[in-house]
Amino acid sequence: MIKRLGGLAVLGVGVLMTSGCSAEEALRFGWPEGITPEGQEMRNFWTWSVIAALAMGAMVWGLIFWTITFHRRKKNTTAEEEIPRQTGYNVPLELAYTAIPFVLIAVMFYFTVVVQNTVEKKEDNPAVAVDVTAFQWNWKFGYNSVTIDGNQLVNPKTDSVKGAPFEDQIKKYREADGKQEEVLGAAGGRSADIRNYLAYDKIETLGTSSEIPILVLPTNTRIQFNLAAADVVHSFWVPEFLFKRDVMPFPEQNHQDPSFQVSKIDREGAFVGRCAEMCGTFHAMMNFEIRAVSPETFVNYIKFRQGHPDASNAQALQAVCQVPDSVTTVPFDTRRVHNGTTPENLGDKSNTTIAGCTPEV
Repeated sequence: MIKRLGGLAVLGVGVLMTSGCSAEEALRFGWPEGITPEGQEMRNFWTWSVIAALAMGAMVWGLIFWTITFHRRKKNTTAEEEIPRQTGYNVPLELAYTAIPFVLIAVMFYFTVVVQNTVEKKEDNPAVAVDVTAFQWNWKFGYNSVTIDGNQLVNPKTDSVKGAPFEDQIKKYREADGKQEEVLGAAGGRSADIRNYLAYDKIETLGTSSEIPILVLPTNTRIQFNLAAADVVHSFWVPEFLFKRDVMPFPEQNHQDPSFQVSKIDREGAFVGRCAEMCGTFHAMMNFEIRAVSPETFVNYIKFRQGHPDASNAQALQAVCQVPDSVTTVPFDTRRVHNGTTPENLGDKSNTTIAGCTPEV
């Protein structure tokens, strides 16, 4: 039996080593790496939770194998030996059975509260506040406020409003087959009086059936996400955040805190976002992308959007030497090439800059 168990252990270690997984990757137990301090806290908690569960499982498995190995019925067993010695009403043992699970649960509860408080912590006046509007079946992102290095680029008092959109955003059109087609946008063009909790910003990115929306954010900056749904319940999920939150209509009536913060995104790159709540026919295609750039690039991006209000988000990205289209829509192959500027390594999420490009701002 010992030889068999040893062989299984060697086989498991061999499979792990030949799979190409690093020790750090193996200890994530399938979770993404995490790109925020909050994500790292949750990933560490997950790792130690799984290790504790495996340790407890090993104890249980050991007792099971001990029982079936050393307490099997033997030949020539007498009637007195038919039933093994009983340990019922063993008070110390039963107290241990009760105390050990209680201690385990208490320790798990303590660390759960610590990590939850870290994840849900919010500070006043975050550097960037983003209005996220989910609707069937896409996303709208707007910049409610932006202050980088003490310079306020977007003022919520003048650049954002709730309940009624800016006049130039009420109606938008696109050319389709030689005809003008109205883009209904968030809430499908429903009356603002009905959805008076929705936010409208001067700088917005609207996803369509032909364009995956890209939310541009700065690294090393505290960011707040204000969530609202224009119709049914959706869910804002960025796997590398290791966090998701339901996006609900009428958050006040549903007694929901519609906002959360991340203390920073610690690296540049492109990170896929999805809706994680079944919301209807095209739920599976309701993707978006987080494009994390340096604070300097982000400032240039915001200034370009302000100076060119009629420019598309793709044009603004290209102006700051970023790949203008989504590169993270895996597993759905919905990547698009824009004006021939997409680099050969389009699928490389860590490199989203356009080689040899000079920023326009």
